Amino acid sequence: MRRLVLAAMMIGTVTGAQAADLPDFPILRGSYVDAPSRSGNWEGWYVGGQIGYTSGDIDFSHAPSAMTSFMLRESVLADPVSGWALLPKNHAQSNGFGAFVGRNWQWDDVVLGVEANYNYLNGLESSAGDSMTRQIVNPKGETPPSGHTYTYNTTLSGSAALQVKDVTTFRGRAGWAAGNFLPYMFGGVAVGRMSVSRSATVSFDKYDAWAETQTVGNNTVTIQHNDYLGSGSAAQTEQRVNNYAIGWTAGLGLEYCVVGGLFLRGEWEYVRFAAVKNIAVDMNSFRVGAGYKF
Repeated sequence: MRRLVLAAMMIGTVTGAQAADLPDFPILRGSYVDAPSRSGNWEGWYVGGQIGYTSGDIDFSHAPSAMTSFMLRESVLADPVSGWALLPKNHAQSNGFGAFVGRNWQWDDVVLGVEANYNYLNGLESSAGDSMTRQIVNPKGETPPSGHTYTYNTTLSGSAALQVKDVTTFRGRAGWAAGNFLPYMFGGVAVGRMSVSRSATVSFDKYDAWAETQTVGNNTVTIQHNDYLGSGSAAQTEQRVNNYAIGWTAGLGLEYCVVGGLFLRGEWEYVRFAAVKNIAVDMNSFRVGAGYKF
């Protein structure tokens, strides 16, 4: 009997030692493992500031057209002259700074949000001026007598200038949370505050070309006439210091959470405005910034 008791004690001791050597699996203790947490938390309100560089194309080519059409509205020259592309397209550059405020909503890795973004531009401006002269022969609506040709020696001069002072965009955002990184894209409405001026001067001299045939004895002579019928001119100037233009915006960006609610941002934005005084403007901006999410 004593031998059986000693054998049982030895078996129990060995079994306990083997159990102690097993890995510490939580299931052996009746516990459970926590599920992995989701990607970084981007939900909530945020604010921030930014600096950037903007490159813009300002198309002045048809800036005088509406003014020319108005000045020649009762003339046969209205259609041909108002279509002249008088001025060039210029390129302008500027640095700037601004601020943003927005709100994110997050579902697992998907982040959707809205944002208001403001940028002041320091020197995005350009100007242009030029003139051209063309001969317009028997324009539509002119009714010269048979054998007569009316010619208008027409000169159009014009100038235009535009400055983009600041831009505010209202965006919808969609991003994908990848840990501390948030790549995103956005699109929305843009409002620009601009200073715009333009001028146009149009003048013409009208001539009547016709041929006269005379017979002297046995000789027939043709005499070419080019009679001066008169001239005309008109000029107009427009200027607005604060003109608001509506447009659209789209772009891409990347945010990185540094610590807590502090994050850094880099983005590219494209903005195109509706024509202002027949001047078209579009811009590409590159910005870096920092913000804080509450």
